[in-house]
Amino acid sequence: MAESKQTPEEALAEQEFHEDGTVILRTHELINSRFSGDLDELKDGYAKVSLITNEDMRADTYGLVHGGFVFCAADYAAMAAVNEPNVVLASSTSTFLSPVRVGDQVIFEAKVRHKDGRKREVVVTGSVLEIKVYEANFKTVILDKHVLKLDLMNASKDN
Repeated sequence: MAESKQTPEEALAEQEFHEDGTVILRTHELINSRFSGDLDELKDGYAKVSLITNEDMRADTYGLVHGGFVFCAADYAAMAAVNEPNVVLASSTSTFLSPVRVGDQVIFEAKVRHKDGRKREVVVTGSVLEIKVYEANFKTVILDKHVLKLDLMNASKDN
């Protein structure tokens, strides 16, 4: 089934805005920014998240940050770029291009690249001082209701 193309004006009309004209975050609003980063910018299909790595992320005596924290912030950026209340991660592929150290600020930019019905494909890059340290492709799905409210045990019986 072909997806109907939405004009930029129609997409903007679906967004909710603050009084200052910025888009309101509609997902992951209770996430802990200490581990997932701060949402610095949010537009239709785009999010920018900054993560300042800290001692709790340290993996060794050299100050290497565990990649799970990098992934966490990238995932948050992807979810924010989709910006739907019931968006969930379906799959991802990640490439860690360079190590991240305690004290680094990693800037993640997420862009929705493809929409197919309820599916979204989001490309995320992470940089430290303009050096790309991470890139990923996230595949997400927008559900009718919160994933924890779904009755997964009986879902197949309804079909």
